[in-house]
Amino acid sequence: MIRESMIRNIQLAKRGQEKLSWVENFMPVLNKIKKDFIQKKPFAGQKIAICLHLEAKTGYLALTLKAGGADVTVTASNPLSTQDDVVAALVDNGVRAYAWHGATNEEYSAHHHKVLENKPNLIIDDGGDLISLLHTEYAHLITGIIGGCEETTTGLIRLRAMEKAGILQIPVIAVNDAHMKYLFDNRYGTGQSVWEGVMNTTNLAVAGKNVVVAGYGWCGKGVAMRAKGLGARVIVTEIDPVKANEALLDGFEVMPMQKAAALGNFFITVTGDKGVIRKEHYAVMQDGAVLANAGHFDVEVDKPDLLACAVSTRLIKPNIEEFVMKDGRRLFLLAEGRLVNLASGNGHPVEIMDLSFAIQALSLAYLQEERGCLQPGVISVPGQIDQDVARLRLEALGVSIDALTSEQKKYLNDWALSLN
Repeated sequence: MIRESMIRNIQLAKRGQEKLSWVENFMPVLNKIKKDFIQKKPFAGQKIAICLHLEAKTGYLALTLKAGGADVTVTASNPLSTQDDVVAALVDNGVRAYAWHGATNEEYSAHHHKVLENKPNLIIDDGGDLISLLHTEYAHLITGIIGGCEETTTGLIRLRAMEKAGILQIPVIAVNDAHMKYLFDNRYGTGQSVWEGVMNTTNLAVAGKNVVVAGYGWCGKGVAMRAKGLGARVIVTEIDPVKANEALLDGFEVMPMQKAAALGNFFITVTGDKGVIRKEHYAVMQDGAVLANAGHFDVEVDKPDLLACAVSTRLIKPNIEEFVMKDGRRLFLLAEGRLVNLASGNGHPVEIMDLSFAIQALSLAYLQEERGCLQPGVISVPGQIDQDVARLRLEALGVSIDALTSEQKKYLNDWALSLN
């Protein structure tokens, strides 16, 4: 059943369905959850709004929630990561969609408005866009919202700021903070997908180059680790002294961006903040430096500053823009400063997103089960959900682990015994 939507071309559905079928083969945890949802229908009668990067793995999450009885609507969290064939396939499978690749700022905003006009009860967000819009222009719908889930570090920063200001009026589960999310998605997923995006776009060698990684959170750790594995010399910039020490002990150089700017061949920002690379840094960069962002919003590499410093610009090839400085140096910006791993690639590996989206699906089911019992604010993923996803993954791999004996449990739980 094709539902009212705003998409590029429904004729692309067959190709999108092939992508969905491919990822289904490599998402065993979500497959187990989907099978359970089909039987129990936990979302019967509920409307779910999803604002994520719209590619095949996200598409399979949407179909999993639909299998649980939900009326599902999807929109994009980034206009350059949307895959029109996948969106068409979702619409062909009865999911409502408002998104297309390359949407203008006005179109992108209109798509988000249309999603909320469908009056969802549950929200999955990426970057806090939908939930922010809900609290500003659609506050009259808040009483009908059971809760939401947030996928990213950037989104949680935004939501916690709303909570601190007393603005957040719904419970939102911090999916990004679950162990089975950040330890794998943020580290291994970002690490692999960022370099796939950079290398596929530029066709340049990483080995022997200086790579500057701005930010040493879990995503930055992954990017730095992969760069090292590719043979690069890695420099980390940080504002947090603890993370800076961690980077040093992991074997990387640490220095301010102003010093690193003169040394780097590749720059990857992974901070969630704005203006991480700006005019004073462009002034000392080497000819041919490549700039890429792996944070959620396109503000980490300061594009207005870059444009102001340039005497000319041109699009070299899709997702590579050249900025020529007054002295003839050329700086290259990838994917308009948006998420390079999705705007210039296919995003995280399928098996990694199986874990993240399993957390999303079970957290959404938890919100539904606990409706009316949770207070507004940012809340943690229940520990049992983390454990369940970990267990399901091991089962899918055919991996067994040890269990505590009754004597061991007693020893760990009795303070007096542990003294002996």
